[in-house]
Amino acid sequence: MSSPDRSRVPLFATMRRIPGGLMLIPLVLGAIVGTFAPGALDIGSFTTALFKDGALALIALLIFATGTQVTGRTGGPILATAGTVLLTKSLIPAGLVILLGQFVGIDGLLGISLLGLLASMDNSNGGLWLAFSGQYGDERDRGAYLASAVNDGPFLTLLFLGASGFGDIPILALVAAIVPFLLGVLVGNIDAEWRRVVQPVPNIVIPFFAFALGTGIDLGDVVTGGITGVLLGLIVAPFTGFLVYLGYRFILRRGPSSGIGFAAGTTAGNAIATPAIVAAADPRFQEFVGTATAQIAASVLVTAILAPMLASLMLKRSGALRPVDTVGAHPS
Repeated sequence: MSSPDRSRVPLFATMRRIPGGLMLIPLVLGAIVGTFAPGALDIGSFTTALFKDGALALIALLIFATGTQVTGRTGGPILATAGTVLLTKSLIPAGLVILLGQFVGIDGLLGISLLGLLASMDNSNGGLWLAFSGQYGDERDRGAYLASAVNDGPFLTLLFLGASGFGDIPILALVAAIVPFLLGVLVGNIDAEWRRVVQPVPNIVIPFFAFALGTGIDLGDVVTGGITGVLLGLIVAPFTGFLVYLGYRFILRRGPSSGIGFAAGTTAGNAIATPAIVAAADPRFQEFVGTATAQIAASVLVTAILAPMLASLMLKRSGALRPVDTVGAHPS
């Protein structure tokens, strides 16, 4: 007679065995539903709230829970890790793209405009980072979500294209992205019980918000992006991931665990909206919006698959591919 606690179909365990699987699998399923049956999730009430409109609220909860794990003992290393990720994933790649633009102009090259290249390079998929680092990293890595809070959306794209005559950067929106994390830090430091209560939150919310994010990805746009979109993703994942890996290895001195840096080599789902936002600020980019949007959508999907694969490969080569919950690496 089998144990009542034994899984008949090990869905969760299977997802955990795939690098980034807790986010990647629901993301792809959500994209399939959003592409072929978009009306299925518009029936309203709790169904729509959870499976289509719930991504931001669930990510905010995850950010809050991550903040509660930051204590006075871990705060410094977390800020150092977040700063390194921001430098190597966003600031250096964006600077290189702008430098390239001095030679090729806003038309870009290989059918990829400067706008499409920059909007794909200068941000990262914070949800996938939290999913992967939650499985193979520690508090320093999960806390580096702060880098995603800063580079999420069009902020850095507008900043680096500012020399072209762009308007104000919405600083208040940036502050709003960080508030849940800061509240989590406050609550976690004044009440250790809260810190313990929300520890399981990542495993609970990541599959749900990933599915909701996936419903916003039209696979038709990925197809429209075609070879250039896939090429863009194949550039973003290894190139920016390698830069973060270098930051982990030589700045943070993380040794065998440095391979986790490749998990940052992603394009955030929110980047799909960046071309339209940039064109609204500077009409010169309007002609690139359609193509760049399709290419970025392809890059979101390609990097979501490729980045965790590269990270797991590097961690495996260094002998560090071990889920943290099996080796007791979580300091409380």
